[in-house]
Amino acid sequence: MGEVVPIEDNSTQEPLQIITIESSSIKETPGDCTSQDSGQGINLRELESWLPITESRNGNTFSAMFHILCSGIGFQALLLPVAFTALGWAWGIICLSIAFMWQLYTIWLLVNLHEPVPGTRYSRFVRLSIVAFGQKLGKLLAIFPVMYLSGGSCVMLIITGGGTMEQLFKIICGDGTRFESKSLTGIEWFLLFTCLALIIGQLPNLNSIARVSLTGAITAIGYYTMIWALSISKGRLNAVSYSIPNDAKTGITGFGNILNAIGIIMLAFRGHNLILEIQGTLPSSSIHPSRKSMWRGVMVSYIIIATCLFLLALVGFWAYGNKIPANGGILTAFSQFHRQDTSKFVIGLIYLWLIISCLSSYQIYAMPAFDNLEFIYATSKNRRCPGWVRARLRLFFGGLTFFIAVAFPFLGSLAPLIGGMTAVPLTFAYPCFMWISIKRPRANGAMWSLNLGLGCFGIVLSILLIVAAIWNLADKGLNANFFRP
Repeated sequence: MGEVVPIEDNSTQEPLQIITIESSSIKETPGDCTSQDSGQGINLRELESWLPITESRNGNTFSAMFHILCSGIGFQALLLPVAFTALGWAWGIICLSIAFMWQLYTIWLLVNLHEPVPGTRYSRFVRLSIVAFGQKLGKLLAIFPVMYLSGGSCVMLIITGGGTMEQLFKIICGDGTRFESKSLTGIEWFLLFTCLALIIGQLPNLNSIARVSLTGAITAIGYYTMIWALSISKGRLNAVSYSIPNDAKTGITGFGNILNAIGIIMLAFRGHNLILEIQGTLPSSSIHPSRKSMWRGVMVSYIIIATCLFLLALVGFWAYGNKIPANGGILTAFSQFHRQDTSKFVIGLIYLWLIISCLSSYQIYAMPAFDNLEFIYATSKNRRCPGWVRARLRLFFGGLTFFIAVAFPFLGSLAPLIGGMTAVPLTFAYPCFMWISIKRPRANGAMWSLNLGLGCFGIVLSILLIVAAIWNLADKGLNANFFRP
């Protein structure tokens, strides 16, 4: 089954871009506003109004900002101080700054590629990839990264959220209380988190979860701020060191540590697979194109994101230095070194906000998968997905992510490897090549050279990070605890 071609906002008067949907391929042809599947016509404007990503185009700059913050701030950035232990102060700040500016530039490219021609909107990353690279190559490059960054992120949120719920229970009901022995198993915590996420997940479309995203953004900023502020108030650890160990500076080990640190920094920036989808919730016309309100939301959001990430990285490395644990990052370090002199209420609040943030992020990262499932139903039945079918499809997706989380609770250990194959090229490379393919800037001109150079460098970095991740797994091993969370 093919992908949907997003069409223009109703207010535009440009000719529609038409697509013929067949069982094996998608073709864009001029003609009437219908799609053919098994001989039956589907009005594309109506089809777009059935799907959860584009069902409502009544968003605004604020709703876009909430979605960007919720999808862009997450637990993965808690590892940023770990990257500084391998890079040191100077190179850590330089690499973090370059990665931030680079990914902000690729967001600008995506925002402007969303509606490259007035009246033609691409509200899904896979569809833009097909337009840029062709049918086969576009799907090959985009489908796996987008599906992993949607479904895989949801799996990681279940693992992180479920594990954090268990830690919160131990804080509240541990230390000799009569509830200490009544804790749930790891699988039961995962199931509880998934059930809560699916209850919230019954909201119909992307625009309707704006308040959920706002909640997720507030709680994410909250626990980030509490962690770095409390780390400052507690002061540096005794005998803290910022120097890189001699055995980690040279040879294969040193090179691998540097690449892993760069990988941590690059993977700290997420959400690029959702930029087009978020922009698809905004109204657009020839007078007021969606890119203007979207870019305002991006700029405000990334000022906040930059503040959070840089403070977390710098304060974390200052407070804990080389003593920061490689697994868990600054949150694990704070719990390990300051649990005794910090109240249960404060630590419990950090964990509670992390849980709420994970629940909120699950909604926006699951939306592309919900959209694809409903697209398959709508094009096969030629009608809107009924409420009871929509609920079952979302329960199916939730059950699938729960099963994968239980089966592969060690998925976080594979994140550098899979992230190098998916998140890094999608975030840092593909948008540059898309711009060259769609906008066709003058060969050897400034934009052509810049995008070609950044795209090629992103692919090279992706390959190096994959090699470093494989080397690290071969050197340290993998605790593959299948079905034992």
